[in-house]
Amino acid sequence: MKKLWGGRFEGKTDALVEQLGESVSFDARLAPWDIRGSIAHARMLGDQSIIPKSDAKKIIAGLKKIDIEIEKDAFTFRTDLEDVHMNIESALTERIGDAGKRLHTGRSRNDQIATDMRMWCRDQIDAVQSLLIDLQRALSTMADTHFQVILPGCTHLQHAQPVLLAHHLLAYVEMFHRDHQRFGELRKRVNVMPLGSAALAGTTYPINRKQVAAELDFDSLSVNSMDAVSDRDYLIEFCSNAALVMMHLSRFSEELILWSTQEYNYVVIGDAFTTGSSIMPQKKNPDVAELVRGKVGRVYGDLTALLTLMKGLPMTYNRDLQEDKEPVFDASDTVQLCLAVVAKMIPTIKVNAEAMLEATQEGFLEATDLADYLTAKGMPFRESHEVVGKMVLHCTKNKLRFTDLTLETFQSFSSLFKSDIQAILPPAHIVKERNTLGGTSPKRVRAALKKASKRLN
Repeated sequence: MKKLWGGRFEGKTDALVEQLGESVSFDARLAPWDIRGSIAHARMLGDQSIIPKSDAKKIIAGLKKIDIEIEKDAFTFRTDLEDVHMNIESALTERIGDAGKRLHTGRSRNDQIATDMRMWCRDQIDAVQSLLIDLQRALSTMADTHFQVILPGCTHLQHAQPVLLAHHLLAYVEMFHRDHQRFGELRKRVNVMPLGSAALAGTTYPINRKQVAAELDFDSLSVNSMDAVSDRDYLIEFCSNAALVMMHLSRFSEELILWSTQEYNYVVIGDAFTTGSSIMPQKKNPDVAELVRGKVGRVYGDLTALLTLMKGLPMTYNRDLQEDKEPVFDASDTVQLCLAVVAKMIPTIKVNAEAMLEATQEGFLEATDLADYLTAKGMPFRESHEVVGKMVLHCTKNKLRFTDLTLETFQSFSSLFKSDIQAILPPAHIVKERNTLGGTSPKRVRAALKKASKRLN
């Protein structure tokens, strides 16, 4: 097969080099964006009289037919044609003749692939943002459904203070909201059109870059042709943002895994999102959560691969850049699948409110409130902290809870304790008192839930 770039060469390409150099096995997925970019480029070439308008019309009609074939999986991609661009251009030329040879006028594969990748990345961002909204809605709905449920809030995985389950879930809503914002900010940087930069220095043809940008929905044009063809920052940012999403999904998955254990017994995940054991009939394993947690490492790897790829590349385009696609494709596929499956799993989760509330009775979650009680009576906080610490030690040694103590025992630690002390110990009271902005009181959490729902809608 004659190479489209073969005029300079006398000998054939070695078979192993063909195998090493082909990218169509993974970049064929860019075909819809490649064709869209080529149609806009051909239209502009005709409008600018760079090629005959009749040829431009033939090119556009031919590309549209190829696009339909690809959509129907009726188009054969050939590895001997190296990449998606050459496959499409070769097929076009075979079908419409010399007019097809005019398509590449005024452009290079360097600015062509940069344009394809930016259009692809833009669409992936839109898809990820939509999935992030779905996930936030699922979490918000779960928070609303179980609004009155109280559980131990933890630090260092140790019981710390009681919180509303809704407050806990809304913490993840905030994480995924930041992820949504990050992708939105990235989209602005992605939506810059490099087409027209040609190989690295621009072109001598009187092209109309603004026309092409308008047709392809780009907000602006690249201003430096060398940077335009060699920039992959936006792909690194995409993988970085995806890695953060996966990290947040992993944190949530880890809690579901813990909460599903017999030791916690906080939740039961629906059968459709759990699996059994091949040997132990009683098992119901949180495999989906574990798989999501495991796939984080692969997306981290994708990010590392891109950073490593780019670290030593001189200006401008280098063939190394062919290696940018598989990591970013993998990161995009993985994050979208994981977002979708977790959002679908959440409504199946059954909450054991009794177990959560019972757990608040262990670990002296009232300790901070007892210290605050003494502080309100006039004792310096550091002193009240020490007094309550001694009370915890006393209870630990005697296997008691604060609720087991009599007023006389309370007063043995400080005369500031009065008969109203028992009223501050219930978890519902402790939660209610956390009424500062961002706190876990029902009033504040209800307002936060309302705000999140409004933002999502």
